[in-house]
Amino acid sequence: MSIRIRKIGRIGQITLQRPEALNAVTYEMVLAIEAALDGWRDDDDVACVLIDAEGHKAFSAGGDLQYMYDTASKGDFDAGRTFWRDEYRLNAKIAVYPKPYIALCQGFTMGGGVGVSLHGSHRVVGESSKIAMPECAVGLVPDVGGTLLLARAPGRLGEYLGVTGYRMNASDAILAGFADYFIPEAEWSGLTEALIETGDASAVAALAQDPEDGPLMGLRAQVDEHFGGERLTDILADLPDNDWGAATVKAIRAGSPLSTNCTIELVRRARTGDEIRAALQQEYRFTSRSASEGDFVEGIRAAIIDKDRNPRWRHASVEEVTADTVAAMLSEPLGGDIDI
Repeated sequence: MSIRIRKIGRIGQITLQRPEALNAVTYEMVLAIEAALDGWRDDDDVACVLIDAEGHKAFSAGGDLQYMYDTASKGDFDAGRTFWRDEYRLNAKIAVYPKPYIALCQGFTMGGGVGVSLHGSHRVVGESSKIAMPECAVGLVPDVGGTLLLARAPGRLGEYLGVTGYRMNASDAILAGFADYFIPEAEWSGLTEALIETGDASAVAALAQDPEDGPLMGLRAQVDEHFGGERLTDILADLPDNDWGAATVKAIRAGSPLSTNCTIELVRRARTGDEIRAALQQEYRFTSRSASEGDFVEGIRAAIIDKDRNPRWRHASVEEVTADTVAAMLSEPLGGDIDI
C-alpha cells in the first residue's frame, strides 16, 4: 500500500509509504488524502492531522511524473488534467483546513510533496530537509499552490526560487515562508507520540529550535536588486557579472524557456491576488496546456525517461518567448476556469 491513513489517539495520521519512489504522490494518494480530511473535518475524536512519510531521503520528491508521462506521451492529455484538477482541490482544502495540519518534512520536499504538506498550519523541517519548486526543469511551472508560497516570500525571493529551482535547507525554508518550525529529526518520534496522546498542536512550537543560518539570507540583497524586472529577459540582462550571476543565469537557462517566462508572470499574479484558489486556477491554466502546447512531455523524457539531460524545448531561448505567448498559455481556458 502506498499510503497509510488511520486515526490513532487524538490525531488523524497520514503516512506516505513509497520510499522507493521518494514518496511521489500518485492520483490514488491524492483521492485518499482528500477523503480522509473530509471525514475528519467534523470528527471530534480528531484534534489535529499529522502527515509524515517513510524513508530518510524524502518526504515527497513530487508528483507521479511517470504516470503523467505515460498518458501524455500517448496523446491522452485529459488524464493529466484530471490529476491536476483533483490535486489542486486537495491543496486548497489543506490551506483552509479548520484543524491543525502538521507536516514533518525530511529530505526532499518538492513539487507535489509541497502541495500536500506546506499549505498546512504547522510545517516542520529538520537537518535533512531540501525544499524546492524545480518544475521549470521538466517543462512545468511551480504549481500545487506553489506560486502563492513563492509570492509570499520576502522581496523577490519568489521569482528567484521559482525560475532557478534553488534547494532550500531548513533555515532557508523558514526565511522564505515555506516552513514554520525547525525541530531536530531525532525528536520527531517523540513529537508524534505527544500528539497522539494529547492532540495538542502546541507541542510543535514547544520543541522548535533556531536552525543554523542558511545561504539564502546572504543572497537576499542581490536577489531583490536584480529580480525586479518586468519580464525574465529584463532580469537576465540585469544579473551581475560575478559567480552568483553566472550560476543564476545557468540555472534559469537550464529550464524550459516557456516555463520560466510563465513562472515570473504567475508569481506576480499570485502576489496580486494573494488567495490559494485563485493561484491554483492560474497554475491550472498552464499545466492543463503543458503537454499539448508546452514542454512537459519533452522535459520528463529528458530528465526521467531517457535521462539524457538534453531537452529539446519548443523555444531555443528565453528571449524567443514573447509576451503574447505567455498570455496565451495563461489565458482563461475554453469553458472557463476550473472550480477548486
